[in-house]
Amino acid sequence: MYTDENKKFRPKKIADIEKEIVTIAQSGLPTGRVFLADGDAMMLPFKRLKEILELIQLHLPQVTRVSSYCLPRNLTNKTVEQLAELQVLGLKLVYVGCESGDDEVLALINKGETYQSSVVALNKIKQAGMKSSVMILNGLGGPELSKQHALNSAKLMNETQPNFLSTLVVSFPMGEQRFAEQFAKEFDGRTRQPFRQLEQHELFTEMEVLLSNLELTKTVFRSDHASNYLVLKGTLGKDKQILLSQVQMALQQPGVIPLRQEWQRGL
Repeated sequence: MYTDENKKFRPKKIADIEKEIVTIAQSGLPTGRVFLADGDAMMLPFKRLKEILELIQLHLPQVTRVSSYCLPRNLTNKTVEQLAELQVLGLKLVYVGCESGDDEVLALINKGETYQSSVVALNKIKQAGMKSSVMILNGLGGPELSKQHALNSAKLMNETQPNFLSTLVVSFPMGEQRFAEQFAKEFDGRTRQPFRQLEQHELFTEMEVLLSNLELTKTVFRSDHASNYLVLKGTLGKDKQILLSQVQMALQQPGVIPLRQEWQRGL
């Protein structure tokens, strides 16, 4: 979002945030949930987040849940105790864009995270009593890294057991050239195949590997974003075999299971 030189990131002043909260409170609109927009609010210091949550409690006491995006590294300077205090003040759910559990893929996309940094963050969230919703990007590693991307993403989820897990298909509405250039660079003394987006059957194969290796006990799973060809919904692990059979049917019996057409994939 902030690669455009005309769009600079800056935190809002606390007075401006309070003004917005008061405006919503005075509007009379039913407000049960609040999302801290626009970017990753968890980059703010603990003290500022606490101030914001206290303002929400003061002016919108009916709010039952506050949520936010969260990069794993933005929890490095926050203790479990601080996160627990934010949870008591209403911050119940954080959306963590892990994207992948594979360190090679994460390095290639300049994510600034690793498998271990995601583990530490997701465990902190759980210890603080918050819920986590994790996003994994289907197709992020291209054809060459597809299997290790799926296997290590499943490993990350198994180790951390998030409350919610979603998969989206990686897409490039502004073109993939800059992204693909990273894959042409040497990594650990070797070069790899040029990046290309996975074809539909390759995306389904990667999803089959991911689902087959997930060992989750009570995670709500969704693969229903506009980018997904095949819509999947269930709870893992009880619905694992049902979801797997849907993916396998899409692979082995094209046309039997309904898929989104390209024009329906509103990206």
